[in-house]
Amino acid sequence: MPDFIRLPSNRPADRFYLGGHRITAFRGEPNGSDRQPEDWVASTTTLAGETSLGLTTLPDGRTLVDAIRADPVAWLGPTHVERFGADTKLLVKLLDAGQRLPVHAHPHSTFAHEHLGRAHGKAEAWFILSAGEVHIGLQHDVDPAELARLVAEQDTERMLALLHHLTVQPGDVVFVPAGVLHSVGAGVLLLELQEPEDLSILLEWAGFELDGAEHGHLGLGFGTALQAVEHRARTGEEIAALARPAGFGASVFPSEADAYFRLERHAVDGEVTLDPGFTVIVVSDGEVRLEADTLATGSTVLAPNSAGPIVLRGRGEVLVCRPPATIR
Repeated sequence: MPDFIRLPSNRPADRFYLGGHRITAFRGEPNGSDRQPEDWVASTTTLAGETSLGLTTLPDGRTLVDAIRADPVAWLGPTHVERFGADTKLLVKLLDAGQRLPVHAHPHSTFAHEHLGRAHGKAEAWFILSAGEVHIGLQHDVDPAELARLVAEQDTERMLALLHHLTVQPGDVVFVPAGVLHSVGAGVLLLELQEPEDLSILLEWAGFELDGAEHGHLGLGFGTALQAVEHRARTGEEIAALARPAGFGASVFPSEADAYFRLERHAVDGEVTLDPGFTVIVVSDGEVRLEADTLATGSTVLAPNSAGPIVLRGRGEVLVCRPPATIR
C-alpha cells in the first residue's frame, strides 16, 4: 500500500440543494453541475438508500472500505482496531452551501441503533473556510407538538426565528451535537467532520428538490423522527462553547467533539511532523510538500497508519482530520 494517497474530489451529483462551485475553486478543479455541493473525502459511507454512491475509490480500483476490511491494522492501527474494529469512525466532507440548507437535525447513536439499526448517529463539526451565516440550537424551549405543527405547516420563517443566528468567519469552528437543529447559510464553504452515516431529519423542504413529507423523517414518520430532535433551549454561553475561533494545535474543536472525531490545525513554516494514524489532510492555504509531492491549497491526502510519522515541509496551513482517540 502507498504511504500517502492523493484524492480527487468525490462529488455525488443531483443533490437536493445547490452548490459545488466553491469546492471546485478551492480544489482547483473544473466546475461541475450546480447540484454537487458536497465532496465526500476518504469516504467509507454511502448516501442514504444507495449501495455504492459516496464511497471513495482508490487509485488501484478498490473502494476504501474494501481496502480497510482487507487489512484494518495497516490502515487504522492496532489500538484503533482493538477498540473500534475495521470502522474508521469518520467521514470528512467539503460542503458548499449554494443556498441556505433546510433546518434539520441528526439522530444520536442510541436512537439510530434502536430505530434504524445503524452503528452510528451523526454528530458533526465544521471548520469554516468562507464567511457567512449559520443557525444552530433553540433559543428557548419548544414543545414537541409545536415543533410538529411548524413542520406540518412548513412555517420556515418561524423555524429559523427559533434558532440562534451566528455570523461565522474563516477559521471558526462549530460543533453540532446530535439532535441539535441547525442550518448553514448560503455562501458558506466548510470542512465537515462527522460520524460516518447519512442520516438527516429535515424539518423544511420548500424550495428544495426534495419531497420532505416522504423522505424527511428517515422512514420513521415525523411522530417518531422528531423524538430525536432536541427541544430544549441552548443558552448563549452554550452556543459560544460550540462555535468559536479555532486557534491552532492538536484539537481545535470543542472538547465534546473529541469522542467522535478530532481536527488538528497546523501552520507549516519550514517543517511540521504529524503523528501517525489514519489521517485525512486538507491543505487549507499555501503550498506544502509531502515526500516528493507538492500539495497546493485544496489538496486532500489520505494517510494510513502504516505510513508512520507524516512530515510536511513548505509554507502553508493544513487541517488534519482524525478518528476519535482510542484512549479517553
